[in-house]
Amino acid sequence: MMETSVRLLRLLALLQMRRDWSGQDLADRLDVTTRTVRRDIDKLREMDYPVHASKGIAGGYRLGAGTQLPPLILDDDETVAVAIALRTATASSVVGIGENALRALIKLEQVLPSRLRGRVSAVKVTQIQSPDFGIVVDPAVLTAVGAASRDGLSVHFTYRGFDGGEREREVEPHELVAWGPRWYLVAWDVASDDWRTFRVDRIGPRIRTGHRFVRHQIPNDDAAAFVTRGIASAWPFQATIRLLAAADSPIAIAASTYGRIEAVDAGSCLLHAGADSAVSMAFLLSGVGVDFEIVDSPDLAEQVRLLAERYARATATRPSRRG
Repeated sequence: MMETSVRLLRLLALLQMRRDWSGQDLADRLDVTTRTVRRDIDKLREMDYPVHASKGIAGGYRLGAGTQLPPLILDDDETVAVAIALRTATASSVVGIGENALRALIKLEQVLPSRLRGRVSAVKVTQIQSPDFGIVVDPAVLTAVGAASRDGLSVHFTYRGFDGGEREREVEPHELVAWGPRWYLVAWDVASDDWRTFRVDRIGPRIRTGHRFVRHQIPNDDAAAFVTRGIASAWPFQATIRLLAAADSPIAIAASTYGRIEAVDAGSCLLHAGADSAVSMAFLLSGVGVDFEIVDSPDLAEQVRLLAERYARATATRPSRRG
């Protein structure tokens, strides 16, 4: 009986790990026959786990969604990751997520084995809400576009642009990217036949799914970088800065958060960046951690000079007031 119970737990963990499994693959992983796999699948169904089976050459098993949420099987590392993620999500910009995450975290911590409590409590997460983002994300919209991206289904929705106007869009969603409190959908826009990013908080609540699509390759196979470049190009102030660091250096990679990096030679690269003003850009550049040259913006050069003078005054030796 103990051997069977352990095998059922291993089978359940495998079904949760991947969307589709053939009977032979499961049998090979568990070192049993396909007949034993079928019997174990039946036992999982008796325990209310909705395991679906399909026949034929391409047939197999899939753990589906049921009317109730059965217990999940997580290993130690997965459990710690979930606990930390829930703690972080308590300050989420997604409507209702913070409160629900807190309740889920309380339930999880109540049943954590003692060997894991120390690992979870060692990670102290203090979050500060950004005052300049009044952004709330509809969790139903986030879930709908995320599911469509996972399943390879096109979606139709109403999108509110920067000018406040609304347009109907049909897109093929590929990936969701979180940037601070904002969520962006990286998608292939059917009408323009090109890549676009969409802020999820500007997507209308009525999401309609359409046809299945063949996935395209995201530019440079990096959705986060694509979103970052799009955000940088949307800022009203633009500038090009030569960083005295290689394009693949940690400093340049960190600076790519502000825009696009272009390699120049072994010791330098160009940062094409955006900000809301030359003052903001000067402030950002003060933290890049490497020498730089301003290529094309006299306004930015002036703000950097003023900032440097302010820093110099702040650190100048002052006469002693004692005496």
